[in-house]
Amino acid sequence: MRVTPSKANERERPAMSEHGTHGQDGITGPGTGGGSADPATEAFVAHRNLLFTVAYELLGSAADAEDVLQETWLRWTGVDLAEVRDRRAYLVRITTRQALSRLRTLGRRKESYVGEWLPEPLLTAPDVAEDVELADSVSMAMMLVMETLTPTERAVFVLREVFDLGYDEIAEAVDKSQAAVRQTAHRARAHVAARRPRGVVSRAESRDALDAFQRAVNTGDIQGLLDILAPDVVLLGDGGGIKQAVLRPVTGADKVARLLLGGLVKLPVAMSMDPAQVNGHPALLIRLDGELDTVMAVRFDDGRISGLYAVRNPEKLTRMERETTLHR
Repeated sequence: MRVTPSKANERERPAMSEHGTHGQDGITGPGTGGGSADPATEAFVAHRNLLFTVAYELLGSAADAEDVLQETWLRWTGVDLAEVRDRRAYLVRITTRQALSRLRTLGRRKESYVGEWLPEPLLTAPDVAEDVELADSVSMAMMLVMETLTPTERAVFVLREVFDLGYDEIAEAVDKSQAAVRQTAHRARAHVAARRPRGVVSRAESRDALDAFQRAVNTGDIQGLLDILAPDVVLLGDGGGIKQAVLRPVTGADKVARLLLGGLVKLPVAMSMDPAQVNGHPALLIRLDGELDTVMAVRFDDGRISGLYAVRNPEKLTRMERETTLHR
């Protein structure tokens, strides 16, 4: 017998951080000297990074993912754990349902968004890059591909392809039959496969290409920039109506190169470009007068840069001062 979390029995507790309770800073969870926790708390803390990763992959927003975790926690506290066979799967199910509900709100928000909408970038630890499948799934390029799926397709794809959940568990999470979930998974895989990067690029090759890009921009070497950009490269910018950014995609190596050199090199302030691991892949952090201004993520196809994603919206850069733990 399975039970559905009861809202009538929800008892509010502090939001859970990556390490315990009481938000992001005041931490008193298991293993931190705050005393032993009850089974519900222990289960939630044990799977928190996984749940955050699920929510983030579905939403593309760390802030919304944190809100989903809070909602998941409130529902989890009303569950009779004696009736739960698999706590991990149950928590993932609650998180997925909450994320799908929030996706509808995000869809309306994106309709009124100024310019292009890009996922919120995350500064990630090296171990994320070592998990190739996880790094691929949270890359800026893949997150944008998943934006073209329907909410249900996105949930099914993420839960099956990234987190390897069984069709029965996914069916319960998205409230569909197993047959419908299998069809959705097949359709989503085909959709994603048609839009994946065309060639596999190693981490070393990615770093080398990004180094060449950085040198060309720093020295104003337009030919060097053209050499590393794919002919059909696309530049997307996200300023959110707060910072200046291209409002529509800029396509073509020549246009992108001239825009970058004209915009970055001629800035009236000191500019620096520092390499970093963003969403599990090499990226550049662009600082103006020492302050983080832009996160430049990239997509590689056949050894050349085919996509540039410049996130300037300051509301999306708040988590770039510390690493975010992603897990599956």
